[in-house]
Amino acid sequence: MTADDDRRAATAAVDLDGIRAAARAVLDPAVWDFVDGGSGTESTLAANRTAFAELALVPRVLTGATAADTAERLVGTAAAMPVAVAPMAYQRLLHEEGEAAAARAARTHGVPYVISTLSSHPLEAVTATGADTWFQLYCLRDQAKNDELVGRAEAAGCRALMVTVDVPLMGRRLRDVRNGFALPPHVRAANLDAGPGPGPGSGPDTGPGPDSEAHRRIGGTSALAVHTSAAFAPALSWPDLERLRRRTTLPLVVKGLLDPRDARTAADLGADAVVVSSHGGRQLDGARPSLAALPEVVAAVSGDCEVLLDSGIRTGTDVLKALALGARGVLLGRPVLWGLAAGGEAGAARVLDLLHTELAEAMTLAGCADLAAARLLRTERLAPRA
Repeated sequence: MTADDDRRAATAAVDLDGIRAAARAVLDPAVWDFVDGGSGTESTLAANRTAFAELALVPRVLTGATAADTAERLVGTAAAMPVAVAPMAYQRLLHEEGEAAAARAARTHGVPYVISTLSSHPLEAVTATGADTWFQLYCLRDQAKNDELVGRAEAAGCRALMVTVDVPLMGRRLRDVRNGFALPPHVRAANLDAGPGPGPGSGPDTGPGPDSEAHRRIGGTSALAVHTSAAFAPALSWPDLERLRRRTTLPLVVKGLLDPRDARTAADLGADAVVVSSHGGRQLDGARPSLAALPEVVAAVSGDCEVLLDSGIRTGTDVLKALALGARGVLLGRPVLWGLAAGGEAGAARVLDLLHTELAEAMTLAGCADLAAARLLRTERLAPRA
């Protein structure tokens, strides 16, 4: 298939499963496993989807709702729907334009785009697309580098700072272990270069290669594991979050919480939002699914900060279920990567277009004219399938 064929397949898909199939057909199997896999036995990866399948909505009728208004503000950023694109590493693995293409798709559909510390384009190149961007920070061992990254994000016009707190070390992802996965030479953590540089390809490659001593110590797992071991601070604590809160005037989002006690503490320390997240099933295998943790977190923060949900969103109805359980909005992860792989910017845009269409339809069928009504919907837990 040609690139044009790939784009046609992606833009013709009628749901995200169709885009997933198109992406799998074109990706190298090892890259597919890197994107698709989880940690350990992948029990949490599966549980994230099961949690949505086992939650039923109770629709309202005779509400007069005909056209759903999906507009929202997420952490102060206007959004056409209560969705932001989650931070995801190394998007040039999926398409040569990587994060820049995904950010343009987010701009087109009016949703925030979260730039990863491990973006394969410098953050300045991503903000230059004109998308509303947030910056996601993995706290590094080098505190000066953390401050530099935050300063760059502020200077580049990012509208929020998201700190990920659930990676003291990287969960062991067995698909990557079996594949001996490593980054190809053209893909690197561009934000960890000495400076922002003019664009992709500038500056030294700071990621250890497959023959380096750092890679041998990790055991040939994945490039992301190498960066985690070599660069990330392994022992974050609440004083680190307090320091970050003092360091920036940007809205602060804390990503990676499942325990309501942690969410309450984050809110007390000045977080503007928390993200209930099991890291897409890629960290602690056996952790509770994000959707199951959501109601307790919402209750714990008691409106003192926004609550977003991450992990397992695949349909517009999934978004509606998250709203009904109290989320302000959701982060969309893997499906955007599927769209990138299958059709570049057009593929990623198709993912967001489908999700928006599905959400508006689900809201109307549930009798919800707006998101306030969606948050009043009742839900029921279904019995697990035999």
